[in-house]
Amino acid sequence: VKQAISSPIGTLPLSDLAKGKKNACVVISDITRPVPNDVLLTPILKTIEDSGIPRKNITILIATGMHRPNLGAELERMVGSEIMTSYNIINHYCRKEADLRLIDTINGAPIEINRHYLDADLKILTGLIEPHMYAGYSGGRKSILPGIASFTTMTHMHSFKMIDHPDVTNCRLDGNPFHEAGEKVAKIAGVDFIANVVINKNRQMVGVFAG
Repeated sequence: VKQAISSPIGTLPLSDLAKGKKNACVVISDITRPVPNDVLLTPILKTIEDSGIPRKNITILIATGMHRPNLGAELERMVGSEIMTSYNIINHYCRKEADLRLIDTINGAPIEINRHYLDADLKILTGLIEPHMYAGYSGGRKSILPGIASFTTMTHMHSFKMIDHPDVTNCRLDGNPFHEAGEKVAKIAGVDFIANVVINKNRQMVGVFAG
């Protein structure tokens, strides 16, 4: 992970991107995804702090999508006790209107994203790359849409019209409207850095890709 974030693909190292920023939001996957969040977070958080962003100005946002929040012992299993007790960790609630902001529309449907992410000076996504039945592949832009989007937005993204499209399927990106919507929203919301992993059938991390 250290090597990936210090020598990323197509961008400056995370340490350089963090310099001069006042605050940061790091999005992580929820309990339903086998992402080694603690392994990813430890060097990312240290790099951010070493670059001048104080710990109190760092928010870890759990991309729950439409799922339930991750709390207590479950949260501790996800990120480890040290991170759990030392950082501001927020669960995304897709129906909590006060935490959502409209940034665009797609085919008339409102695209609402978590304001804690939108308001961050430094925006970082983490996640898992694997085949996905709608997006083609998970990871990257999917941390935002549907990860930290509103219930109304996801009602459109998971509608019959969307998922019935012939190109909305596993391992396909070209012409996939689900993937294309995710990319469009990610560009509007803004992304400064991504760190994604690949795991094997035993859920062991076998690759880290950052950029």
